[in-house]
Amino acid sequence: MRRFFVWSALAALVGLLIAGGGYWAYWTYYARFQPVTVSRDQESIQTLLDEAGWISAGGGGSPVYIVGYRDSAAMQRYEREEVPKLKAAGAEVRIILFARPDREGMQQSTAAERATVAELWLTRDWSLYERWTATPTASWTAAGIPAADDNLARSAVVDAGQKFVTDLTGYLRNSGLQPRYPLILWRDQQGYLKACACTDPRSWVFIRDDLGAPDRIDSDVPVELGLEPETQPEGTPPLDYPDLPPIPDGETAPADAGDEAARPSANPPAPKRPTTPPPAPKAQRQDDTTFY
Repeated sequence: MRRFFVWSALAALVGLLIAGGGYWAYWTYYARFQPVTVSRDQESIQTLLDEAGWISAGGGGSPVYIVGYRDSAAMQRYEREEVPKLKAAGAEVRIILFARPDREGMQQSTAAERATVAELWLTRDWSLYERWTATPTASWTAAGIPAADDNLARSAVVDAGQKFVTDLTGYLRNSGLQPRYPLILWRDQQGYLKACACTDPRSWVFIRDDLGAPDRIDSDVPVELGLEPETQPEGTPPLDYPDLPPIPDGETAPADAGDEAARPSANPPAPKRPTTPPPAPKAQRQDDTTFY
């Protein structure tokens, strides 16, 4: 009986270890990368997104909001690798930038960054965003953009962006999401609002699945047109080739310098035989001499 209890305890311990290891693997390699379905404060979150100073290149499809700051390497990578796939699925990508506030007496943003963020919130100029992101941070001086630090109205815009992030992350924490950037929010095909702190590329596939975006895009095929390479668009008239006169018998077409047919062949054709009939053989003369 004692041996039975010992083996039962060992079997229960092994089962607990297997179950714990399975849950650890599930959480480590799958569950922690899943997005969060927003179950609370959906209306307040949607109001924040609608009133924010987002910028977009257009598209007109389902909006996908990307919230982050200029120097976020994870956000830059997501824009570079995933945004073209979302656009291919018809989604409209809306980017919301904010200038990080000071932390423990240390500035986390520059004066040029704050001025540019205020300008983007006020004008929603997509071309300005493209120029800014195409320029290294150390080289961007925000030339021609009014300063935000010495302007009460523009400083209020920068503060509004920071308050937007504070309120948004507070609402998302109520649904169990620990905010990291980029923060991405979208609605799936059933209309549920979802959010993802997508710092890890293993989280990106869930967004593509919800929006029906492809896993890869062939760089040789333009996404907007959807044309196959080396194909002619439908409705293009055929090329009009001129009618050439027939070549008379016994003559050859003039050879072009780049034409393969004009090059001498390694096996020239045999000469043609004369077409005139050969002369008829002469009749043999019959001898009249008779021998007796």
